[in-house]
Amino acid sequence: MDPSAFLSDRARGVRQSAVRDVFDLAMSPGLVSLAGGNPWLDDLPLEELGRVADELVSRQGHLSLQYGAGQGTAELRDAACSVMAADGIEGADPELVVVTPGSQAGIDTAARMLGNPGDVVVVEDPTFVGALNTFNTWQLDAVTTPTDEEGLIPAFLRQTLQRLRAEGRRVAFLYTIPSYANPSGALMPAARRDEVARICREEGVLIVEDNPYGQLGFEDAPVPPIAAEHRDQVIYLGTASKIFSPGVRIGWALVPPALLREFYLSAESAYICPSVPSQMLATAFLTRFDWQGHVARCAVEYARRCDALVDSMEESLDPRIMFARPGGGFFVWARMPDGIDTLPLMHTAAEAGVVFVPGAAFTPDVGPNPHFRLAFSFVAPEVLREGMRRLAPVLNAAL
Repeated sequence: MDPSAFLSDRARGVRQSAVRDVFDLAMSPGLVSLAGGNPWLDDLPLEELGRVADELVSRQGHLSLQYGAGQGTAELRDAACSVMAADGIEGADPELVVVTPGSQAGIDTAARMLGNPGDVVVVEDPTFVGALNTFNTWQLDAVTTPTDEEGLIPAFLRQTLQRLRAEGRRVAFLYTIPSYANPSGALMPAARRDEVARICREEGVLIVEDNPYGQLGFEDAPVPPIAAEHRDQVIYLGTASKIFSPGVRIGWALVPPALLREFYLSAESAYICPSVPSQMLATAFLTRFDWQGHVARCAVEYARRCDALVDSMEESLDPRIMFARPGGGFFVWARMPDGIDTLPLMHTAAEAGVVFVPGAAFTPDVGPNPHFRLAFSFVAPEVLREGMRRLAPVLNAAL
């Protein structure tokens, strides 16, 4: 029996990404992984959090182990507003917050709610592979618009939106990561954020703004999100994954009032309610611990690891391989000379004992791609240096 006979057209169209190939490779013993964007957790007060978790079950089990509200607990929505205030969104209304199982679920909810099959989602080139997978699943056509070292280029964004309108295409929304973007590490300046919002308003396009890394700058304070000044045209996605724990699977969406009911109902139809124990644990971390001190210490550690990686790249890579030292986040984005595809190099590097993510994973455009992403957040400095000792000969030989 052909199993594909049971599949929907949507399921048949789902592709396995290069990132999944990397993760499969990274399970091999002895490999140095420069692939996964995992947060550093060593600074967390694990013993104290363990006591909180025990208390949630032993003392509040009838509440923590029961169904919860689809929009999320009031306590966590309040706490999320305090996190958004630190990001630069002042005075967010908890009644407009919808808690999600991570910001990936927020992306999925926005795609299901806003897009019809065949509609366009305009994305940065490059962009987050998880978002591309979601758009593909919901049969949305991800169309790229160019970027530079400061993210989206407004003039090209306007051209892209006008071209799509002239072609009769419906644009469901613009998806953007303005702060230390995954994978490029680009930080969009405040003036450019306002210009992007103005262009989208004039073109009648909603913005879905994803902000996992905004507070993880190595030196600079967070640049206020687009939603700070343009709240009525932005679905803003926040997460506890990078400032607390990805394992608790807690994120949130700040939704314009006109879209709140539809967003909430679309989210509820997918997962009924976010995990109540996870919400309560995240709330405790954000209200009973010095979470901002934790984030500040993490940023210092990420800066140290970034320096170890970039310094090793500068020392060992051929100067024709281009890259920039990011100002925050988890990743270094690099480029081989034109004509070199990094996807085959991923397998060669794995044979040498190191894995990275090829650039093809981060764009819907097909064909050879000279870019690659290296993650430093989860790897100790000495291991990062060993990873580059293994990777540099592979990349240099490809030239």
